[in-house]
Amino acid sequence: MTLSNITTLSQVEVQQLAADWYSKLDVHAPLEEYIPMLAEKGSEMRFPEATVYGFAGFKDWYERVIGIFFDEVHTLKQVQVTPKGDKADVKVVVKWEASVWNPPAAKSERITLDAYQTWVVQRSPQTGKAVITTYIVDSLDYYEGSAQL
Repeated sequence: MTLSNITTLSQVEVQQLAADWYSKLDVHAPLEEYIPMLAEKGSEMRFPEATVYGFAGFKDWYERVIGIFFDEVHTLKQVQVTPKGDKADVKVVVKWEASVWNPPAAKSERITLDAYQTWVVQRSPQTGKAVITTYIVDSLDYYEGSAQL
């Protein structure tokens, strides 16, 4: 096996990373479970409400959003991988459903949307596993009747 075969990320590896990522978001997994999924240095995440850098930035964002959203369900609709040497450009489409309660409302509201995202994934030099270096939410497409962010 050549080095290029070892470093090239496969569709299966990236698909599994995305599936694991969203599975953890659904259950509001402990923060430390995300450490092996993010690049150790230089990660950037652009959400509709904030752009964050590194694990510290992700931590602040994550702790805030798990206090806002509940009953989350992420359903992967597409993971399209384009290898670029030791990295891969990835187009992700995920259906996101979540409930939110805005006090003093009598009831919670349900958000249902498709999130179109662009990721850059690389192989971690420490673990050899696929990790997210860039995570960009490009656009949100709300379903009819959905609450809005």
